[in-house]
Amino acid sequence: MGTKTLILITVAMTMLGTALGASHTVGEPDGSWDLQTNYSQWVSRIRFTTGDELKFQYSTAVRNVVEVSKTGYDSCNCSSPIATFPTGNDVVPLAIAGTRYFICGVSGHCDAGMKVKVNVKSKEMRTVQRCRRTGNRRHCQSETVLSSTAAAGVDQSAVAWLGLIVVAAGLMLLF
Repeated sequence: MGTKTLILITVAMTMLGTALGASHTVGEPDGSWDLQTNYSQWVSRIRFTTGDELKFQYSTAVRNVVEVSKTGYDSCNCSSPIATFPTGNDVVPLAIAGTRYFICGVSGHCDAGMKVKVNVKSKEMRTVQRCRRTGNRRHCQSETVLSSTAAAGVDQSAVAWLGLIVVAAGLMLLF
């Protein structure tokens, strides 16, 4: 029973970590890590929050991913990389708030636009006041909620993963 419990806890924690953060495949739905995708436009449609992850998918024969400083990003220079991701199916966790810079290190690709700047916001709680009018009276109620940037990272897949965790836990208790 102890081994099963340990396995369940490990699986549940892994699934919960995935469920609470969003996974963003770079360039999707219209592109990928390539020379045709407009990455400025792509990031403008997404709110990145801590706990999310970036997925870079590409052919290793013609591309790579290099994380660089702002200076490296602006000048398309990868001679002092922060990290290099060479597999073609790279997952980059966005664990802390701040700006991250990624370029393709293949000669000419970054200059042709193959670079992406990601602003990661922290998941924060905030108090909001919701008010409604009934005739001439105004009724207000305060509640603590995830900030809109944090809420954007929790989607329907998170609910599905949490449901799966509950089902798995129930099955483990039966056996």
